[in-house]
Amino acid sequence: MSNDQRPLVLHVMHRFDTGGLENGIVNLINHMPAEAYRHAVLALTDVTDFKHRVGRTDVEFFALHKPPGQGVWQYPRLFRLFRKLRPHIVHSRNLAALEVQVPAWAAGVPVRIHGEHGRDVGDLDGNNVTYQRIRRIYKPFVHRYIALSRDLNDYLVQKVHVPPGRITQAYNGVDTDRFCPAPDGTQTIAGSPFDPAYHWLVGTVGRMQTVKDQTLLAQAFVQALQLDPTLRQRLRLVMVGEGPLRAKAQGILEAAGVADLAWLPGERSDVADIMRGLHAFALPSLAEGISNTILEAMASGLPVIATAVGGNADLVHQPDTGVIVPAADAQSMAQQLVAFANNPEQSRTMGRAGRQRVLSTFSMQAMVSTYQGVYDQQLHPTRST
Repeated sequence: MSNDQRPLVLHVMHRFDTGGLENGIVNLINHMPAEAYRHAVLALTDVTDFKHRVGRTDVEFFALHKPPGQGVWQYPRLFRLFRKLRPHIVHSRNLAALEVQVPAWAAGVPVRIHGEHGRDVGDLDGNNVTYQRIRRIYKPFVHRYIALSRDLNDYLVQKVHVPPGRITQAYNGVDTDRFCPAPDGTQTIAGSPFDPAYHWLVGTVGRMQTVKDQTLLAQAFVQALQLDPTLRQRLRLVMVGEGPLRAKAQGILEAAGVADLAWLPGERSDVADIMRGLHAFALPSLAEGISNTILEAMASGLPVIATAVGGNADLVHQPDTGVIVPAADAQSMAQQLVAFANNPEQSRTMGRAGRQRVLSTFSMQAMVSTYQGVYDQQLHPTRST
């Protein structure tokens, strides 16, 4: 690789595992023209088998296996790695990886970029003063910020005091060829006990952890069946993902006597096929940046019920493509589940509008163009227009 003249971008995050942030990195690497940049991935903790989603063969992966906490003592190790790799750009993501900006500066990395992709479970409203101070401490070492939503852009300006001219807002892109409606209508999901020809399936996909709040969706499903008992014949719940909330959600459904009306298969790799087997998508998160799964659902022609957090309202235009409900409000989500299930034609209309919105605004080409433009401008500022 030392004789390769393409600039090297080193993408840095806490852990390289299944998730929206990591999926965005995979999409960026896979779709950016290979002749433009080389790429490498550095996880401060672990790199999992998720790395196999990267289709290029010239990408290296590094894992530091760092224990929790600020890793100042890791600076020498990071410094040596940066001096060895000599990346042209270090691009860190979220607070957990921001600390690498100091050793990157010390190692003489020419361009240092930091992206904010979403809220941490310990700072759902962005008012954690400690987190704000940490970001301000590292601010002098960052050349350019990338915010994935208007909410995160405002946070950087108002709470971290980053000049607006140093921030680029970049929406995620979605592969609209991979995520698309089934040609012959909603298809049966492999392994699912439900038949989309007879059942109306609402589902969610994501890591089942506190910030994603899938237990709220389980509660809303129970309440929806109580609001309209006739829906027991048709309404079904699909919750795909693994994590500590899976057992809790299952417990809620069992306690209500509706576990047979829900399917929680754990983590799946066939997300595009899962989407084509649903009639609607729900995202009950307590915090989000720009949700990849919302974009994938919209690209798949699904109407969306999402909570009013982060960038969700940037994506879901109500009432055209779905609805936004308050976070942590099971009753509001239950009411929308009932409304969607009882008006399938309107739901289909929303889904078609959502796909058109993705095609016009959230294409993979638009995302890659934005990031490549930032990289080009930062490496060659005199060439910028």
